Amino acid sequence: MSEYGYLRRKWTNRVMLGLSGGAVGLATIILVLILGYTLMHGLSFINLNFFTQPATPVGELGGGMRNEIIGTLILVGIASVIALPVGLMTGIFLSEFGSPRVASTVRFVADILAGVPSIVVGVFAYAILVRPMHSYSAISAAAALAIIMIPILARTAEESLRLVPNSMREAALALGITRWRSVVSVVIPGALTGIITGIMLAVARIAGETAPLIFTALGSTFGFDGLLKPIGALPLQIWHYAMSAYPDWQQQAWAAAFLLVLLILLISITVRLIAGRKQTQ
Repeated sequence: MSEYGYLRRKWTNRVMLGLSGGAVGLATIILVLILGYTLMHGLSFINLNFFTQPATPVGELGGGMRNEIIGTLILVGIASVIALPVGLMTGIFLSEFGSPRVASTVRFVADILAGVPSIVVGVFAYAILVRPMHSYSAISAAAALAIIMIPILARTAEESLRLVPNSMREAALALGITRWRSVVSVVIPGALTGIITGIMLAVARIAGETAPLIFTALGSTFGFDGLLKPIGALPLQIWHYAMSAYPDWQQQAWAAAFLLVLLILLISITVRLIAGRKQTQ
């Protein structure tokens, strides 16, 4: 190789490393600014009343988001109950049982569904659930969130199951057990850490969704009143309070935003710890 060619490759490498480092720095700065701005505006308004008091009527000071916090937990819980079996079974099918052509088709559909904007999912849930039921409801909101969760769970479960060595499958089959039993008793336990990571990432994905809830949950400050009634949630209340003209509501919106960011941050840290523990085993 000529000296000119060596210098050209050397400087090209330095330029590309510099551009990559600059992109990482820019992304880090944006993340730090978002977290810092939310922390600065939201932390000072976090107090006991925020967690224990319901929202106040228009024009009154004080209050909190007790009902919205409970509503968010209920919606995430119901959505997880709906999505977990469907997503995990889809991932198992793609990894263990589907023929290449069928698995490729299902995988393509899952990828498309994962890329659908959440507001479109909300409109879809409104059309097939809210309108026929003639009411906004917790169950329709949970169904919309479950639709968002399913492709994430399916793809992460599939990739986790594929990482299990084939020798473990072959050893299980050599003992004479059925294929389903080998999947349940051998393959799934071997991929359990990755599956749990995928579940937590899916939960973090839906915890802050607002657009589907606008079309399905509507929002309510009166607490949980049944699966077939409107329900409040933190993202909805943040959107509602942030758009208001009342400074006290805007401050509570920042506090709720900080709480959501903190929740997602804790989930992300837990995922990292689980992944790190798996790598050290």
